[in-house]
Amino acid sequence: MAKAQTVFVCVNCGSTHPRWVGQCDSCGNWNTVISESRGPLSGSRPSKGRGVEIEFESLDGPNLPEARLETGISEFDRTCGGGLVPGSATLVGGDPGIGKSTLLLQVLAKLARSTRCIYVSGEESTDQIRLRASRLGLSDANVDVAAESDVMNLLRSISSTPSPGVVVIDSIQTVYVDSIDSAPGTVSQVRTSAQELIRLAKNKGFALILIGHVTKEGTIAGPRLLEHMVDSVMYFEGDQTNHFRILRSIKNRFGPTHELGVFQMTDAGLSPVENPSALFISQNRSSMSGIAIFAGIEGSRPLLIEIQALVASSMQATPRRNVVGWDAGRLAMILAVLEARCGLSLAKQEVYLNVAGGLRVNDPAADLAVAAALISATLDIPASPDTVIFGEIGLSGEVRSVRQSGLRVKEAHKLGFKHVFRPGEQDELQLYDTDKIKNSEIFHLKDLVAKFRDSVLKSPTIEARGDSNVNT
Repeated sequence: MAKAQTVFVCVNCGSTHPRWVGQCDSCGNWNTVISESRGPLSGSRPSKGRGVEIEFESLDGPNLPEARLETGISEFDRTCGGGLVPGSATLVGGDPGIGKSTLLLQVLAKLARSTRCIYVSGEESTDQIRLRASRLGLSDANVDVAAESDVMNLLRSISSTPSPGVVVIDSIQTVYVDSIDSAPGTVSQVRTSAQELIRLAKNKGFALILIGHVTKEGTIAGPRLLEHMVDSVMYFEGDQTNHFRILRSIKNRFGPTHELGVFQMTDAGLSPVENPSALFISQNRSSMSGIAIFAGIEGSRPLLIEIQALVASSMQATPRRNVVGWDAGRLAMILAVLEARCGLSLAKQEVYLNVAGGLRVNDPAADLAVAAALISATLDIPASPDTVIFGEIGLSGEVRSVRQSGLRVKEAHKLGFKHVFRPGEQDELQLYDTDKIKNSEIFHLKDLVAKFRDSVLKSPTIEARGDSNVNT
């Protein structure tokens, strides 16, 4: 009998190595190679002469409409692109305790009214699942639950019963295939388990949802191939000390990517937030400096977000630069542009930047709002509380046009804002209600600094103080 062999596999790309190495030769990542013990696989070599001919089709064939399973939870359906697609596979990742199991149990309780739903846990017993359902007020939901880790048992049980509409596996790192001689959660087990479950979902036509653990870097544990195998990848984000949760779509073959859903953690579980813009901005902004309201786009949703900045003197040789919710490299670029192009002295100042509400912003249109918050904090004068700002900043200080400016202005007008600072070369045809909301064109970052500087020179308090951060 052949002996089991030890192989070294990269958890990021799945490539194998003859021995342990610190850096993977295929993907270039460090410390991602782990050892696995694999047994001999029977029938791994294909026989000659096997296979059947397949029939190819043209692209101009009939397109069948996609039937969606709408959950009734508006934020979840929005992130999915309108609901779950039968026969699709979705991967949901997030930090421990963030609420992944709670959210999906609520989703199944909604869908169980119209289709059969199965919840399989490899981490909890059925009594623990019932206890969570009782706490959420879902004990009467017609959801079938099971505590099982063997994938072959799951495949046989699901195949021998009436076909379900949705199946949730909690989690993919805890299930295993007994023919693979390695522990659950290893690269080979995750890959094989997911492949078997996805194949059954495609054949039976039910929507499969896999819950995935994440590493300390925030990525889903296991091989990166797992994200390529599924149809949709979602991350459940948020700070456990904050009651807001963000469901973000990273990949979606049946809808827009980077869609975003906002939830609020309550005693009765997760409830969708219909108007998140009103939650991410504070109501008392008129007397505080260092605050700017950014009109952003997350997926297809316009969202108003509060950007907070603090600039303080530093006694250290290297002042601190601390960023929460934004790219630290982009902050360094904005600071360099303000110093080199606009005459603001920030090299000896400590800078702290925060995106309120625990949201992570990746939109480059946030550059101008971040710059406005930094200028406001540096000059110690509040920005206008009824103004929203958006625009991308180049290295020469020019303000560049951004996408979907009309949706941004529309959201600002809906929430009662009366003034918008926008790029000067933005297409006027994309703007919304230009007669109802005032538009100020910002061609260069100097234009924005000049507005704050004029306000400072007119203020007797700051003029008497003689702020040293402004180079005249």
